[in-house]
Amino acid sequence: MPAETEIVAEETPAHDGEVGVSRLEEEGDIAADYLEELLDIADIDGDIDIEVRDGRTYISIISDQESDALTDLVGREGEVLDALQELTRLSVLSATGSRSRLVLDIAGYRERRNAELMRTANDAAEQIKAGRNSVALEPMGPYERKIVHDAIAELGMESASEGEGANRHIVVTAGQ
Repeated sequence: MPAETEIVAEETPAHDGEVGVSRLEEEGDIAADYLEELLDIADIDGDIDIEVRDGRTYISIISDQESDALTDLVGREGEVLDALQELTRLSVLSATGSRSRLVLDIAGYRERRNAELMRTANDAAEQIKAGRNSVALEPMGPYERKIVHDAIAELGMESASEGEGANRHIVVTAGQ
């Protein structure tokens, strides 16, 4: 059964250096075509939703029923999902000649992980308020670090990434 695709665009004006909505919609269409073909080859049922917001294209693969196949596409700690996201970005690069910052989510994994990251940021902030000088968080990828850095900044704290490669992590401090 072919995947269904739904596109939702939030009109926001493009600023210098930002990609326009029509370009992001094009990225979404290219990515959806790539992912639909992948799902067809793997014989996996899923619907593809495309949303454009905050200068990025967000693509979600969802299913009405719990699907082990979709869970397998997420992988352990999102490793397969991250690889599929990068392959999808490369597909868009190949078609457009421009690098994409699209975000791929499968079966709601990123949404659940984002909530977990927000709790982690809040916990670290509470530890700093309770008197700790710094709190080192678990290693995470660049996208997840950005979410935590933004959350820490909103809480009025400071954060910095430390370490290399797979050991790159965030250290939270009270700041100035």
